[in-house]
Amino acid sequence: MPVTLAGQLVVAISSRALFDFEEENRLFEAGDDRAYTQLQLARLEQPARPGVAFSLVHKLLAFNREATPAVEVVILSRNDPVSGMRVFRSARHYGLPIQRGVFTRGEPPWRYLRPLAANLFLSTNDADVRSALQAQVPAARVFPHSARASDAHPDEVRIAFDGDAVIFSDEAERVFQSDGLAAFQAHEADRVGTPLAPGPFKPLLEALQRLQQEPTGRMRLRTALVTARSAPAHERALRTLMDWKIELDEAMFLGGLAKGAFLREFEPDFFFDDQTGHIENAAPHVPAGLVAAGISNLLQP
Repeated sequence: MPVTLAGQLVVAISSRALFDFEEENRLFEAGDDRAYTQLQLARLEQPARPGVAFSLVHKLLAFNREATPAVEVVILSRNDPVSGMRVFRSARHYGLPIQRGVFTRGEPPWRYLRPLAANLFLSTNDADVRSALQAQVPAARVFPHSARASDAHPDEVRIAFDGDAVIFSDEAERVFQSDGLAAFQAHEADRVGTPLAPGPFKPLLEALQRLQQEPTGRMRLRTALVTARSAPAHERALRTLMDWKIELDEAMFLGGLAKGAFLREFEPDFFFDDQTGHIENAAPHVPAGLVAAGISNLLQP
């Protein structure tokens, strides 16, 4: 039978999002890719330190059972193929069963998301993330200097999402930015029974819900909505999730309060938001990534 990833949660991730290659990356961004390759080869026996999205990947892979794998992680990297050796060796050092990778030596790798049927793409490259979102793949730009995930929940994958322009469309956010808070609240109250249109991360939520329903030995999944919405605008968001038959474990309606302190208490393995200010507030506390979608991040052609 042909090999297929059908039915699995497929996460595509850049090497720099998975491992801490910040020192090596300075050579790469300076345009000296040969010096970068030589440095990676010199450090071939030295496992790279875990990066921002390491905990998320490590825990998601723990859902796999030998007979029926549920999660596939694929390296999708602008690194050259030779440097990819260190990526795979580092993965093996940490016991990550990652066997697939695409290395493009500086060329945009996002186009390989389509044949992978990826459910999520994590990268530190803004252009690649924007291109993935335009191709309707849930994607986020990892902030490499974000805090690393807490080790307080070894048997639980914790993921936090903003609402508007992430889980939901940016319809309501557009009203807020053009007409202010009062108009936003009225808009949402008037449409409380009308589900919001899907945002870029609805397909990921659906895939995570399927994963959550898979029988597994020990790993669990816990999700949270962390939004600037407050009552009465909370109700339309919740009714939309109910209409989609998607269940979240926690919901925080913060009414504009800074999100970082709340995320610090939730301790997610990753947090997704569409606004740079929220990511910068969260990054000192938790792993975070920017979803460059919606009115706050007008996508460039």
